[in-house]
Amino acid sequence: MNVSAPKNLKDCYTHELKDLISANDQMKGVVKELHDAAENDDLKAMLKKTVDGIEQHTETTKQLLQDCGESGKEHCKGMEGLVKEARKHALEEAPHLNAVQDVVILTQYQRLCHYGICGFGSAAAFAEGLGKSDHADKLDQITKDIYWADEEMTKVAEGCVNEAAKA
Repeated sequence: MNVSAPKNLKDCYTHELKDLISANDQMKGVVKELHDAAENDDLKAMLKKTVDGIEQHTETTKQLLQDCGESGKEHCKGMEGLVKEARKHALEEAPHLNAVQDVVILTQYQRLCHYGICGFGSAAAFAEGLGKSDHADKLDQITKDIYWADEEMTKVAEGCVNEAAKA
């Protein structure tokens, strides 16, 4: 799909929503793969919870886009690159089914999260600027959910995964 340059804040907002739908679809796929490759039970549980959260966030994002009179998605090249790196480092290059691979999975997962925090945070700011406070509230909640997941993964890393990988 060829995207024209945004002409106003509404265009920026709807483009960001479409981009986020694509980013979420791509992230969901790789997080499932990371889950399957993870060994640590706490890490696996958080990755499973993330897949469920991504699905909910995607549905919310689609609803917001529909409320703007639009639908669809635009391929997110930024997430494409992050997904490619996650697969390369966590699934292809890391030693398989051990604590070191879990550390790499965690690192790659958190990079994916940070991209989402940026995108959903920007979309919330656009929504607020457009006077769509109901949209902004939903997007702020998604951003908080992603922050929470990122913080929980840090606890998993510091609580057990990093220690197990020292040997």
